[in-house]
Amino acid sequence: MKNFDDFELSKQTLKSLSNINFTKPTPIQEKSIPLALAGKDILGSAQTGTGKTAAFCIPMIEKLMQNDNSSALILSPTRELAKQILESVKLLLGYQNHLKAVALIGGESMGKQLSELRRKIRIIIGTPGRVNDHLERKTLQLKSVSYLVLDETDRMLDMGFGIQIDRIIKYIPSTRQTLMFSATLPKEIIKLSSKYLTSPERVSMGDTNVISKDIDQKTINLKSDDKKEELINQIDIRKGTILIFVKTKFGTEKLSKFLSQNKIKSFPLHGGLRQSKRNTVMKNFREEKFRILIATDVAARGLDVPHIQHIINYDLPQLPEDFIHRLGRTARAGLKGEAITFITSADKEKWRRIQNIFNPKDKIRSSKDEKNTRFKKEYSSKKFSSKKSRKRVFKDDEKSPKTFKSNKFETRVSKNKSFDKNAPKRRSFETSSEPRKRSFDKNAPKRRSFETSSEPRKRSFDKNAPKRRSFETSSEPR
Repeated sequence: MKNFDDFELSKQTLKSLSNINFTKPTPIQEKSIPLALAGKDILGSAQTGTGKTAAFCIPMIEKLMQNDNSSALILSPTRELAKQILESVKLLLGYQNHLKAVALIGGESMGKQLSELRRKIRIIIGTPGRVNDHLERKTLQLKSVSYLVLDETDRMLDMGFGIQIDRIIKYIPSTRQTLMFSATLPKEIIKLSSKYLTSPERVSMGDTNVISKDIDQKTINLKSDDKKEELINQIDIRKGTILIFVKTKFGTEKLSKFLSQNKIKSFPLHGGLRQSKRNTVMKNFREEKFRILIATDVAARGLDVPHIQHIINYDLPQLPEDFIHRLGRTARAGLKGEAITFITSADKEKWRRIQNIFNPKDKIRSSKDEKNTRFKKEYSSKKFSSKKSRKRVFKDDEKSPKTFKSNKFETRVSKNKSFDKNAPKRRSFETSSEPRKRSFDKNAPKRRSFETSSEPRKRSFDKNAPKRRSFETSSEPR
C-alpha cells in the first residue's frame, strides 16, 4: 500500500492525517492497521522510531467512531510516554472529532483528573499505578472498554507492573480486542501474550535487536575520573541537541551542576522531579530553548523528539535492552544521528552483555567464564596424569604389593616388609577393660581439694586487726 487511502478509512481520519503530513504508512503501520481494523489481536514489535503509536491509534479511532458505546484503554510504563501518546491521539483526532481523550498519570492532581473523567472520556491513556488508584476509588469504569493496548510491555514488566496489569484487566470485559506493542519482545513476553491475547497475529518488522543504520556509533575507553573532562570535550566538538544518559537520579543533578560550573546550560530529567517540572523541561527541550538534556532511562522509552542529533551514554544502562532504546532517541523519521558510549574498566561486563544482544550467535565470553574453563581443563589434565602415574610396571624380580581397598583411600603394603625389632613400640590406642595406670610422685604436695564437706571451712585471721564497720541494722541509734 502506497498511501492511507487504501485502508478504507473515514474521510475525517484521512483529513486529520493529511493535516499532519501523514501521507505514506510505515512498514509496521502497513501490516498492523488492516489486522486491527479486522478486529484481530496483535503481538507487534519493531525498531524504535518506526511509527508504532500510529499503528494502534489509527484503527482505535476508527473502531470508536463506528461504535458510540465503546471505549479504549492504553497502558504505558512511563508518564512521558503516556503524555506523548495523548498528544499523538489529539493530532490524529483533529479539531472536529467528538472523541475525547485523557491521560491518567501519577504526579498530577487527582481532582483535575476526576473533573476530566466526568466529561464522558472515550480514550483513556495512563500508567498502571494511577489507573489502579482510580479503580480502587471507583472513579473509573472500564465496563465499556472494547479496545486494549499494552505499549512497551517488556518495560512495564521490568518495572514490576505485572500484578497491576492483571488487576486492571479483571475490570475489562473478556470480549475485547487486545494489541501488545513493544520495541523488543523477548521470549518471556511471547509466553505472556497467551495470557492477554486470543490467537494473536504476529507482526514483526526486521530484527528488533538492531540499531538503525543512520546512527554512527563510537566508543571511548577511559578511566572513570576522566569522564567529566571528556564529556566537556565532546560537547564542545558537537553542534545541535544532545541527550546524555546517566544511571541515577543523583547523577543527573550532579552532572548538571558540574556543567553549569563550566558555563554549559543543561537540565536534568528523572523520576524524582514533580510532574509539572518534568512537563516544563520536556516542553522547553522540544522547543529547543536549551540543547543539552541529562536523563535517566525514564526518557529512553517512547520519547519522540525529532531534533535530537547526539546521544552520549555517560553511564551504561542496567539492562542491556535499554541500550537499544537509548540509541533509538536519535535518527528518527529518516534523519541522521550519532551515539557515543563511555566505557570504563568497571563496565566491561555490562558492555559484553550489550554486545551479546546484537550478536547472539557469536557470544563474547567473560573473563570469569574463561578462567573457569581454563581451570577445568587444567584440573582434568592433572587428574588424568595422576591416574597414569599410579600405574607402575614391575620387573620380573620384583613383587607387586598387595592393595587394600577402603571407602576413602587405597593403601599398598609390600610382602617383604623390613622393620627394626629393637625399635620402641608405638603407643597403643586399643581399648582395654583394665583401668589405665598412672605414675605419680608420692612426696609431691597434695592438691587443694574442692570436694564438699559437712565440716565448716576454717579461716585464719589476725585478732589484733581493727574491726570492720558493720552495716547491719540495729535498733540502737548510730
